Amino acid sequence: MNKTYEALKTISLLPGVPGHEKQVRNYIKNEIKDYADEMIVDNLGSLIAIKKHDGPNVMIAGHMDEIGLLVTQITNDGFVKFQTLGGWFSQVMLAQVWDIHTPKGILTAVTGVKPPHIMPLEKRKEAISIDSMYLDIGVSSKQEALDIGVLPGQMITPHSEFKVLGSQKHLLSKAWDNRIGSAVVMEVLKRLDQSPNNLYATFTVQEEVGLRGAKTSSYVVHPEIAIAIDSGLANDVPDGDKVEQSLGKGPQILLYDSGLIPNQNLRKFVVDIAKEENIPYQEAFIVGGRTDAGHMHLAHDGALGLSICIPTRYLHSHTSIIHYDDYENTVKLVLAVVKKLDRKTVDQLLND
Repeated sequence: MNKTYEALKTISLLPGVPGHEKQVRNYIKNEIKDYADEMIVDNLGSLIAIKKHDGPNVMIAGHMDEIGLLVTQITNDGFVKFQTLGGWFSQVMLAQVWDIHTPKGILTAVTGVKPPHIMPLEKRKEAISIDSMYLDIGVSSKQEALDIGVLPGQMITPHSEFKVLGSQKHLLSKAWDNRIGSAVVMEVLKRLDQSPNNLYATFTVQEEVGLRGAKTSSYVVHPEIAIAIDSGLANDVPDGDKVEQSLGKGPQILLYDSGLIPNQNLRKFVVDIAKEENIPYQEAFIVGGRTDAGHMHLAHDGALGLSICIPTRYLHSHTSIIHYDDYENTVKLVLAVVKKLDRKTVDQLLND
């Protein structure tokens, strides 16, 4: 496995649900320490790496958290009840394996529900509600669960593996939403020799529960340009609408999502750069979701906002698939954009 795949494997498999991003932050901090002039962590936990220059404030951000669960209680019989963190589709949760992170180590759990064999026939046709699910950790009492380290408040992450699939460019893992965006921001920072702006490479927390880290970090940065790098939808599957939402066709420069109507000057600027640099791109949209740009562009007196996404199949599940070319082309596009955002250009974008 090449070095890039090894790095993507590492960052995707790190555990880090909303409010528990410390391991991810420490990994990123160590990886980029030689490429930033300064690094700060805001009070919510977002990491901001600064490459300084006498120019406009440009913020590019990927969020560190992944969807997961939180232990809420242990039943008398030793089953674990949980709270979802982020949006889960109940049908992808059944019979799945999970990791419960305790001070004594990682415990394996599996999603359990009432067996369909004892349900009335009409009930079997209905979707199982999340609040009827529990986690089975293989004990017989609450005390046994406590003895092996389970406590309320602990992080639960999907148990998954990183796999290079058939084409050798399709990559399967957990947490592409949004470790792949974080990986893009890291790589842009590493490849950028000199910046014509104050670049704030930001890694936010708690995006999956309301863009919370984006709100606090953007108030620290006070950006004039705010670009979120996130995972997007890939619908190039049977019965899917694959137009502008396909793997391997390039980064998605979003037309809109539920949290942002992008600044039209900035969006055209980015599209024009993609054309100039011969970088493939897609003009997609997200109806039922939003990115960190939804809060980033509202800080202080506002910023020009845009979302650039890496198409992803099977979002918000244990196993998602991305395409390596989309990652690489997103890095190239964001890097080319950042290199051209000097004071004169940003003033033109702001005032046109």
